[in-house]
Amino acid sequence: MLFWIAAAAMTAVACLAILAPMLRRQTATPVGTHDVEVYRDQLSELDRDTARGLIAAGEADQARAEIARRLLKASSASAAPVQPAQSGRAVRYSAMVAVLAVPLVSWGLYGAIGSPDMPGQPLGERLARNPADSTIDELIARAERHLVENPDDARGWDVLGPIYMRQSRFAEAASAFGNAIRLAGSTALRQTGLGEALASAANGLVTADARSAFERALGHEPDNAKARFFLATALAQDGRLDDARKGWQALKEKLDAGSPWHGPVDQAIAAVDRELASPGTAQAAPGPAEPAAPGPQAADIAAAQDMTATERTAMVEGMVANLDARLRDNPADVEGWRRLIRSYVVLGRNDDARAALDRAVLGLGADAEAVKGVSEFAAGLGIKAVE
Repeated sequence: MLFWIAAAAMTAVACLAILAPMLRRQTATPVGTHDVEVYRDQLSELDRDTARGLIAAGEADQARAEIARRLLKASSASAAPVQPAQSGRAVRYSAMVAVLAVPLVSWGLYGAIGSPDMPGQPLGERLARNPADSTIDELIARAERHLVENPDDARGWDVLGPIYMRQSRFAEAASAFGNAIRLAGSTALRQTGLGEALASAANGLVTADARSAFERALGHEPDNAKARFFLATALAQDGRLDDARKGWQALKEKLDAGSPWHGPVDQAIAAVDRELASPGTAQAAPGPAEPAAPGPQAADIAAAQDMTATERTAMVEGMVANLDARLRDNPADVEGWRRLIRSYVVLGRNDDARAALDRAVLGLGADAEAVKGVSEFAAGLGIKAVE
């Protein structure tokens, strides 16, 4: 009730502030009254200047005649009766009716189709109720507020990570899973969540960090379907289609009958079968096909685990440089271009990735389908050709 009283009072004050100037009686000053005084003062000033000899007699007569003419005209206007402006009065009345109609119509409509009896829902009360009854935004607000006050609560980060994934806030999801792992230790669920968030943040590319997370998940749970699926996807992205198919097929054989992974695995196997059935897109014609340009593979990365960070970086950079050089001699290698662009993206060298895409477009110019495929692949990694 207090709300309605306050709302009515504020509405009344607003209406009065608009209506008050309209209700005030307007007093009209006769037209020309001020002009008559001005012209009379001008005649007096002219007489004084003439007496002092500042103005010649002929010029004074002409000026006196002009001022007298204007004085007569102003005197006639000031003597005319002042008529109230009927149109101005009509406008005021219309404006007052409109001002009064706004609150009356709005209150009437709200009373008819609104819900004035619905109780309020303060944010604090909504966050305090059962999470099962909360909206996704309320769950996020609840978790974030809690973690601001308790940043070391691993359970809170466990809750927030999947919610961020549902909101497509992948970088924040990766951070949440990482915090949960740091605070409460590594589990298969947390590592697969981290790996999926990292891959999603990279537009579906299973990066080195994402791959490591999935491998750690398999260390906890060797038959984890999500980890095995994404690791097979990483093999396919490396161009190892046969190995990827074997990985998906092995996963398929171990899935339970009701597993939700049957659909994604079947689709992945079908896609790789189609690609394996049409290998000619990576070859140049005429003449024999040249060998595909090699790039850093999973085995190379595994062999690099015992190296120092500097040695590992040098090895990867060397392989990428070797792949780049080979593609200059064999620009018809579609898979090689994909591997090179992906390698530059993983290394954080997006400018080099764009340059590689531009060279691929030039090198594959005669094969429109191959150019389209490489361009779409690069676009999925956030790389577009320079226009």
